[in-house]
Amino acid sequence: MARRIVIAEDVRAVSPDGELRVPPDAVVTAAAREAAQERGVRILFSDQNPAEAGGDDRRRELIEQIAQQVLDQLADSAPREPRPPAGDETRCAGCDERCVARCPERARRLVSAGASRLSGGGDLSGLPGEIAPLIDHTLLKPEASAAEIARLCEEARKYGFASVCVNPAWVALAAAALRGSGVKVGTVAGFPLGATLTTAKAFEAEQAVKLGAQEVDMVIHIGALKSRRDERVEQDIRAVADACHRGGALTKVILECALLTDEEKVRACCLARRAGADFVKTSTGFGPGGATVHDVELMRRVAGSAMGVKAAGGIRSYEDAKKMVSAGATRIGASAGVKIVQESLAGAAEAAAEIPGAGPRY
Repeated sequence: MARRIVIAEDVRAVSPDGELRVPPDAVVTAAAREAAQERGVRILFSDQNPAEAGGDDRRRELIEQIAQQVLDQLADSAPREPRPPAGDETRCAGCDERCVARCPERARRLVSAGASRLSGGGDLSGLPGEIAPLIDHTLLKPEASAAEIARLCEEARKYGFASVCVNPAWVALAAAALRGSGVKVGTVAGFPLGATLTTAKAFEAEQAVKLGAQEVDMVIHIGALKSRRDERVEQDIRAVADACHRGGALTKVILECALLTDEEKVRACCLARRAGADFVKTSTGFGPGGATVHDVELMRRVAGSAMGVKAAGGIRSYEDAKKMVSAGATRIGASAGVKIVQESLAGAAEAAAEIPGAGPRY
């Protein structure tokens, strides 16, 4: 079972004089303890009785100290998410200030104010049509034809996706098809295994950027990470990031989370940040598993506001995409981008039909 990291926001969502129960191996940050003390909230581990809550557990204390040091190093400069002032007219009755599902206007204002993550109840239908600019419209199948790549680009233009993501061999074609559209061209390096030589990854990225790629999704050296050869992993990422940045392109670092423990995911995010990457990404889509809410939440907590978080792999519906955005994803990688947007617009139209004089907001 994945270990939970309890942050201050978790505690603030609990009513004063309440109790926040967490798993036995949970990590509670110092900020969360302070927030709990301020609010009169008792943090109880699931293996504790209230009478035993004050007991000393040296092992848990050490885990928490280590986790806090990691979080401090990774997110020491991350600003807190802005909160609306008291009396905010967009606040719904009973709003807990952590909901975007019922407060779309306030959600937009928070994003405009710089929030990197919005927590919701799993329903972002109040934000119709706004999912498209978060999607990397993807076609990485080895058998993809020129006609299929051209159709991918046409769809990206039509729906206003953030980018297309294609294999390096198709970058020049995609760049020509999307010239002047505002849709970026993305590609991959060291894909999908990540076990390519660093020099080969960097050269592949450099050549792709010269051909018109504006974003490069690279796969980390997974075996090196699991062998705790962190310096090698960092050098691998930095070489690709530097090659991309010299050409004005962004770098996304694919972790392939399904192959990693939570501790390895944290280390990988830390290394990507130190190496100068712009995003961390969950999966290639070719591994044993895709994006999960847990992984996106963990990656966002580690990345803070310094990097974007891309959820990719197995995202096939608007419901899937909403969950990932609520968990902290700022980009969605999907081959089902058209279906996702069509579902979002259909849901918006259905909701608007129930309100006289209202219409979908594209």
